[in-house]
Amino acid sequence: MNVHQLVIGYIALAFVAANLPWLSGRVFLWFSPRQGKAFFWYLAEWLVLYLVAGIIGFGLERVADGQVQGQGWEFYAIALCMFAVFAIPGFIWRFNVLPLLRGS
Repeated sequence: MNVHQLVIGYIALAFVAANLPWLSGRVFLWFSPRQGKAFFWYLAEWLVLYLVAGIIGFGLERVADGQVQGQGWEFYAIALCMFAVFAIPGFIWRFNVLPLLRGS
């Protein structure tokens, strides 16, 4: 597997991870709250998945390059913004499309 395939696969993984919290009514895909999932849980799951995607990215960088380059805060701010942009389809599905389909 070459570096280009690793990058494309990682971007696809990050896209799926960014949308996963919005597509499920369960908290961390584990348990279903009685009153429904609060917005706090959506954000908490999203942030945890951002961190998991970052850890996977560090691992892929170590495998592909043999070392991990040091990054400043700007890199992590931009990565968080990109993760937020990746989450837009799932967010729109959860809070705009599903209420219309359910008729509420």
